[in-house]
Amino acid sequence: MKKMLALCMTMAMIFGLVACGQAAAPAAEAEAPAAEAAVEEAAPVVEEAAEAEAPAADARTTFIVGFDAEFPPYGSLDEATGEYVGFDLDLAAEVCARNGWELVKQPIDWDAKDMELSSGAIDCIWNGFTINGREDQYTWSVPYVDNSQVFVVAGDSGIATKADLAGKNIGVQKDSSALAALEDEENQENLDLAASFASLTQYADYNTGFMDLEAGAIDALAMDIGVANFQINSREAGAYVILDEALSLEQYGVGFLLGNTELKDQVEKTLLEMVDDGTFMKIAENYADFGLVDSVCLGK
Repeated sequence: MKKMLALCMTMAMIFGLVACGQAAAPAAEAEAPAAEAAVEEAAPVVEEAAEAEAPAADARTTFIVGFDAEFPPYGSLDEATGEYVGFDLDLAAEVCARNGWELVKQPIDWDAKDMELSSGAIDCIWNGFTINGREDQYTWSVPYVDNSQVFVVAGDSGIATKADLAGKNIGVQKDSSALAALEDEENQENLDLAASFASLTQYADYNTGFMDLEAGAIDALAMDIGVANFQINSREAGAYVILDEALSLEQYGVGFLLGNTELKDQVEKTLLEMVDDGTFMKIAENYADFGLVDSVCLGK
């Protein structure tokens, strides 16, 4: 009898546990939809937070200008003050002042300018930057300077024309407009001229090239006329001259990453406002000794 009672109690406990297990399953299943619903409700909140962190297009606070720090009068280091100065940097400073931006002057290696721009390290290239031949590579502002590439020679060199450069040692900056003009496959005259040189040395910057010109290591230096005037005016009168025949004619603009029309439009709009109120020409007049008053084309 006792054995029978014990057996009945054991069976009752087993059925009870089974019943409890069956009842618990729906409860666990009911919790899953609730958790999924909570995640779904939280998702829009996360997305809204991410959207809130992205700055609006008109929320720009800085403007980073990439420039060659050895390209006066457009951009260079003033050794007396330790500040970067120049015509293009003065224009950029005024654009920033009118838009409430902080100007960041970022010196770059000229032959690395594309990498700096595409990586976002700079917002634009603004430094006597030639449009011609690069029209499809950047988003450009309107031209603001009519420029020309010229040859500089010593005043007593006896070189008076481009034809006199045959058999001579010539210098030029790497990745410059002067070099592009000498290598232009569509300009047979320039190709023939370059072929007549005894040598063509490429320099990282024009200051180094001018040092070699002074030392007699080269006979002529091909460069932008504004830079040529700066170098000549900083030396004894008559020591160096510019040949009358230009190598090429071109225009300067502000170059932005291809497709960045929004920033280009804002900068261009501000430049045109500066032209209208006379500020653009006032800045150019500060560089009259380098021929910029006659070279600027914006607003003329």
